[in-house]
Amino acid sequence: MHWQLIADSLREELAEYGALLGRFEQQQQSLFARDADAVLRLGGEIEDQARILQDCRLRRERASASLATALGLPADTTLRALLPHIESDARPLLEALINEVNHLLHRVRRASRQNHTLLAQAVEIHQETLRQLRPDAFMKTYSAAGRVSVAAPSAPALRVAG
Repeated sequence: MHWQLIADSLREELAEYGALLGRFEQQQQSLFARDADAVLRLGGEIEDQARILQDCRLRRERASASLATALGLPADTTLRALLPHIESDARPLLEALINEVNHLLHRVRRASRQNHTLLAQAVEIHQETLRQLRPDAFMKTYSAAGRVSVAAPSAPALRVAG
């Protein structure tokens, strides 16, 4: 039964979204704790988890395309559009799994945006601190799109006194 393969794919995708969300939450805690090593390590883990999740999504999409083809529908038919063609007993399960995947997807996107904002603010504060220590060592420039870029001309590094 195709729908069982889709249900298994959705369950796997849910687990991977949960793992990704957990890593984003760990990264956020590390940001607040100012644990730069953990933030960096978790950044790599987030990238790895995103690749795993991408593979899960592709497997689920292939299972959906296979079911659609078996039903004589276009391969790109959405999973929700396939629901009326699936056994009535299986529909509530698939619908619940689809809803939960979508819910977790939105939570992951929100966590990603929050962490991105926190990281950007941390970098900005770090740059500002360095500019205060050595104002002559940094230049602000603006791109054609209006984005600010801070460049450091080649200058000697900070050295310890003595």
